[in-house]
Amino acid sequence: MSASPGARDDRPLSSTGGAAPQAAWRQRPERSNMLMLRVMTWISLRLGRSAGRCVLYGIAAYFLIANAAARRASRDYLRRVLQLPDTARVGWRHVFRHFLSFASVIHDRVYLINDRFDLFDIRVHQEHLVAELTAAQQGVFLMGAHVGSFEVLRAVGRRQPGLRVAMVMYEENARKLNAALSAINPAAQQDIVPLGHADSMLRVNELLSSGSVVGMLADRRLNRDTTRPVTFLGQPAEFPVGPFRMAAILRRPVLFMVGLYRDGNRYDIHFETLADFSSIAAGGREAAVQAAMARYALLLEQHCRAAPYNWFNFFDFWQADNPLPAANPVPPHD
Repeated sequence: MSASPGARDDRPLSSTGGAAPQAAWRQRPERSNMLMLRVMTWISLRLGRSAGRCVLYGIAAYFLIANAAARRASRDYLRRVLQLPDTARVGWRHVFRHFLSFASVIHDRVYLINDRFDLFDIRVHQEHLVAELTAAQQGVFLMGAHVGSFEVLRAVGRRQPGLRVAMVMYEENARKLNAALSAINPAAQQDIVPLGHADSMLRVNELLSSGSVVGMLADRRLNRDTTRPVTFLGQPAEFPVGPFRMAAILRRPVLFMVGLYRDGNRYDIHFETLADFSSIAAGGREAAVQAAMARYALLLEQHCRAAPYNWFNFFDFWQADNPLPAANPVPPHD
């Protein structure tokens, strides 16, 4: 969740962005508290999931009261996804449930990273799509989003021995993720390819050529990413081109993946065919990228409507020039 907890107004979301908000975001201190994460991990693993979940209501209530920007972003998103009139006010109950879902997913990360799959009812839909591509040793991209849980994918790895999943992300996010993993389980391993290095594309290609699955979260732009407007929940939003262009350059199939939190201990993992760049006609790359981005936004919208409280982009997503989201007050989701 984003923004300064001190601001308390609920003014309408701005329709403009630009360099100033981005610069302000970059100057904010890192708010992920590793000590608190370790304490929560200890409580969760020693006292059980039920005891740990009791704390979540207080966390959700605090950010509901204190985090004005996240509250505004939540209301804007919920109004769109629930298809309410522009004049309708999204009630506190909906925003609280939205924050509580986010806190619940982050909390469950403790158990998923420690391989406590026995605590969950995890249902996998169209798992054969992954199995077929990995069996053919093609290598496949998984395009996810800041929706639900990406960590729940570990359950699929348990069901398919030998499945190797690597994440591609910016180096700063990679550092945060490694720190979070270390705090939760020092023995946890995560293959991460940091972007921005001369050999990043080569490393990704090597992983794919070995039959690995390479995951990317394709709903947020970072740094100076090139973006394109794609219709999402009724209005154009800027999505980064980079993940799709990488898949097109490397000529690989792409699956959409989302792990939806369904309250309690249930998660539904969905795989969907997104694009197959392995047979792009000469000169057709950009058209194929645009088509893949449109389908990605369509699938993302469908799953957001099916599980509306799973959207974890707590910033003005529909700005013409999206400012980067502020650091979450819990370990980074990407």
